Amino acid sequence: MDELVERVDAQDRVLGVVSRRDAVRRGWLHRVASVVCRDGQGRMLVHRRAEQLSRFPGHYEFGVGGAAGVGESYEQAAVRELGEELGVRAAVRLRFKFLNRSGLSPHWLGVGEAVLSETIVPDPGEVAWHGWLTESELRIALRQWAFAPDSQAVFDRYLTCRAASPSPQERYS
Repeated sequence: MDELVERVDAQDRVLGVVSRRDAVRRGWLHRVASVVCRDGQGRMLVHRRAEQLSRFPGHYEFGVGGAAGVGESYEQAAVRELGEELGVRAAVRLRFKFLNRSGLSPHWLGVGEAVLSETIVPDPGEVAWHGWLTESELRIALRQWAFAPDSQAVFDRYLTCRAASPSPQERYS
């Protein structure tokens, strides 16, 4: 059974429930949540997607996420994905959302942020490798490694958003 998602319009208003497969195949807008994970030192988590995944196998990403289920907020979907992919629970703060036209199909992408203090236990069916990179190391990696199509745009928007509205930890450090 394919997962169900909410089909949304250009203003991110719900139009109805559809299968994710149909949303992707027909180019219908739906919601996807992604969370940028940071550690206590401010480094960002980067991971390489497992080879058996249907979407961008073996590509690197600096966000963890997936489709928001029916009735899920971006934050709820991000928290769920953290548990499924990394085996951790953490509070997620939504930083921004935008209409993302990169990747397999257009979708609304809600990008959140979480500071992880627990040990990560990735699901090997989702994550083949992971590591913590500084911002400058990530800038280099984005130019040299095969990242998912929207990674550079998400990274740029994340840095802009963070500069405009730093989290409480950044404000006082």
